[in-house]
Amino acid sequence: MANENLQVGLLQFLQQSSTPFHAVANMSAVLDAADFERLDAGKNWKLKKGSRYYVVRNDSAIIAFKTGKADLLETGFRIAGAHTDSPCLKIKPHADVSNQGYAQLGVEVYGGALLHPWFDRDLSIAGRVSYQSAGGAVESVLVDLKDPVAFIPSLAIHLDVTANDGRLINEQKELPPILLQLDADEKFSFESYLLAHLQQALKLADAEAILSHELLLYDTQAPALVGLRKQFICSARLDNLLSCFIALHSLIDSNDDCASIMVCNDHEEVGSVSAAGADGPFLKSVLQRMLEAEDDSASAASFDRAMQNSVLLSVDNAHGVHPNFADKHDAVHSPKLNAGPVIKINANQRYASNSHTIALLKSICNRRDISHQSFVVRSDMGCGSTIGPITSALLGIATVDVGIASFAMHSIRESAGIADVESMFSLIQGFYDR
Repeated sequence: MANENLQVGLLQFLQQSSTPFHAVANMSAVLDAADFERLDAGKNWKLKKGSRYYVVRNDSAIIAFKTGKADLLETGFRIAGAHTDSPCLKIKPHADVSNQGYAQLGVEVYGGALLHPWFDRDLSIAGRVSYQSAGGAVESVLVDLKDPVAFIPSLAIHLDVTANDGRLINEQKELPPILLQLDADEKFSFESYLLAHLQQALKLADAEAILSHELLLYDTQAPALVGLRKQFICSARLDNLLSCFIALHSLIDSNDDCASIMVCNDHEEVGSVSAAGADGPFLKSVLQRMLEAEDDSASAASFDRAMQNSVLLSVDNAHGVHPNFADKHDAVHSPKLNAGPVIKINANQRYASNSHTIALLKSICNRRDISHQSFVVRSDMGCGSTIGPITSALLGIATVDVGIASFAMHSIRESAGIADVESMFSLIQGFYDR
């Protein structure tokens, strides 16, 4: 994929992928155009060698794969993994809040979000809505209001003179966004608004009642290349849609020789324990079915043998050294933006990289002339984690954690180096093609 097309495609993908549901729908459309066949997990699969497939779970997690031409037991699987979810504000089931003549929404915090940046932003609402049709059937639809329909105003500094002194945010009291100002005696029902949106904007005239929803707030500001030389990309949800997009197109552009897989799980930001998360059965079930398609007598020993010949690339953003807070990094493990992929290492297995997998990754970088960096958290600070250790432990697969250096991780708007996008694309494609 040409560099310019990669950048344009990334900006469009980020703009259109306001929730994990939308990200998976957009990735599915790209795979359809690339002649990947969609599979139904509830039906029998008839996989063929040298073919392309994908499967979706919960509308929010996706696995795409090439069966390859080689013997699976001998060559194993080459897997690149990422996640579709990002920290955000999620609308509560009974969302209506009314105070001082304003209609607001009750929200809860999803994941480890930086909360201060959510104030004074133009917010919209997107996600999945389940409804009952006139015939009594239960249906689901993706919703994205797109327009800025909500905001969370800051309290003026005159009324909070300690606002710049590290004030804590009360998540229950201070985060409900404002939707509208009510007229005297006016009542507002968010559920009624949703139903009208389905019936009118989405042309679902048979929608009779809202049954449930998974709706998230998001920032409407578009992704952009920024800086005097356009060296940086700024956007919501770079962690970790950036990795999803790169892994997707690396898989599509890779050769078809060996079994190559992209897995994008949901719920990484809240621990991965779900049917669509890395701590669930999604990936393992697909790998087992791939093995069974090649040998219907495949056993647990066959699976273990395949895993010993497999490698997982866990791709998730890394902490770039912030010029204003350089002392937050170990001085010799301080990755910079636009300086190449970052190998993530932790003695306590918060990352799954080991000397063998690090050597493998570096060998690919050397072969493709890709600069690389290393990140180890300061010894007196805690360390985040990824799907890498979880997937490695579940499958018994050799794993290396790697990512693109970024600023403001878990903020409503994050930033990364645009040159690193091409470098990571080359690395993952080289991983699939090795």
